Amino acid sequence: MQFEAGSDIPGISMPQRISTAPIDEETAWQQIVARDRGARFFYAVTTTGIFCRPGCSSRTPLRRNVRFFAEADAALAAGFRACSKCGPSAARSNRLEKIRGHIERNVNRRVGLDELGRVAGMSRFTAQRLFMREMGVSPLQYQRALRAGRMRAELKRGEAVTDAIYAAGFGSSSRAYEGSQLGMAPIRFAKGGRGEQIGWSSAPSPFGWVTVGSTERGLCWLSLARSKSEAEMTLRSEFPEATLRRDPSLGRWIDAAIASVRDGNDLARNQTETGLDLRGTVFQLRVWQALRQIPRGETRSYSQLARDLGDPRATRAVARACAVNRVALLVPCHRVVGAGGSLTGYRWGVERKRRLLEAEER
Repeated sequence: MQFEAGSDIPGISMPQRISTAPIDEETAWQQIVARDRGARFFYAVTTTGIFCRPGCSSRTPLRRNVRFFAEADAALAAGFRACSKCGPSAARSNRLEKIRGHIERNVNRRVGLDELGRVAGMSRFTAQRLFMREMGVSPLQYQRALRAGRMRAELKRGEAVTDAIYAAGFGSSSRAYEGSQLGMAPIRFAKGGRGEQIGWSSAPSPFGWVTVGSTERGLCWLSLARSKSEAEMTLRSEFPEATLRRDPSLGRWIDAAIASVRDGNDLARNQTETGLDLRGTVFQLRVWQALRQIPRGETRSYSQLARDLGDPRATRAVARACAVNRVALLVPCHRVVGAGGSLTGYRWGVERKRRLLEAEER
């Protein structure tokens, strides 16, 4: 989904070109040994599946187990996950926040991909891919959802429908009703997925039976259950009016989801063929995106997430967003615990949550 090209932004310069010169591996290795914080590359360790900055304080790996990358995205694409000590993908997260923040500050006007690229210091296409990979929706869909939220707020204050539509930043009534919710259209969602075509597959795992469901836009369901019949029933109960068809090819996502728990493979970074069809409010989307930033083997409390989102009073809303998450493992709500580390609730069972966390600590 494309935006119209935007105009230049005062005060923001075009990003510098990134050098495509090959990495001198011997020089790079010496920089790793010296923990050179000024070195501009990344290295990955094949035995741990983690990639770092050259100045990382972690133990120096064996030379034969090291791979070199010019960019963090290249290491992520190769299946490595970011080190929690040196945060090699922190710049990536900062760029996402720049894009998201710019959209939120300019809800009432058309924001182009060129403009977002300049804000983040990357190309328009890279900016769009980054946003869609991390947030599960396009920048345009995110902006429309923000406008819809404003429109609902205006209507609650007693504004006339037409006034509320234009106050929210929509250019016409048709725009207001187009894509006003993230993911599946609101009317279809309210009617149990009526009119949707959902492919599905199920398979056993160490954590019970897994069922995945996917619309044409991406995965909309990943559930855990005690038996095959129960697993399939969860999907049918969630979308009773949708047309369901078995799709064995979706079994690859079940394998990938289990690998993300067992081996630490970053499933959220490897959606090259199928994305996410997330459905929820803008706040829920932000919570789900924050969940995907919690490293394997770590947990956060509901109150911590609320503070990270800039609203310390939103602890209950965070908990609610976790409770309605429909994509287990991929959006790892099992990594959120109560105050003091208590497991509290989990949509797929507290005991299963315990087992998932124990598996990720190994």
